[in-house]
Amino acid sequence: MLQTDIQTEPIVHDTIEAIQDRKGRDITLIDLRQLDTRDTQMLIICTGNTPTQVAAIADNIREHVQQTAGQKPYNYDGYRNSTWIVIDYGFLMVHVFVPDARNFYSIEQLWSDGVITEVENID
Repeated sequence: MLQTDIQTEPIVHDTIEAIQDRKGRDITLIDLRQLDTRDTQMLIICTGNTPTQVAAIADNIREHVQQTAGQKPYNYDGYRNSTWIVIDYGFLMVHVFVPDARNFYSIEQLWSDGVITEVENID
């Protein structure tokens, strides 16, 4: 479970629960609130093993967050190939990748000046 003050953000907590519910792995939370140049406040990045699992994780995030926090995303994209789906909640951007795409785009390195928190995998 996430052990930071960010856990108090309901959508962040609900998003992590939804990812874990569909067996998403390697969940990384990046807090960008201390940075001057940013488009969002937080990023959540996770991995699904296959495009089918990536789509299932993204669907579950959208459904779970709407049910628990009453929030619909502003936008989402990537379902065509489902190798990288992004969900935009304004202050939070969620990226769901297959392993090869996650390694290729390496978002964690792009935003390495943010506060990075690794969420423990559950089995």
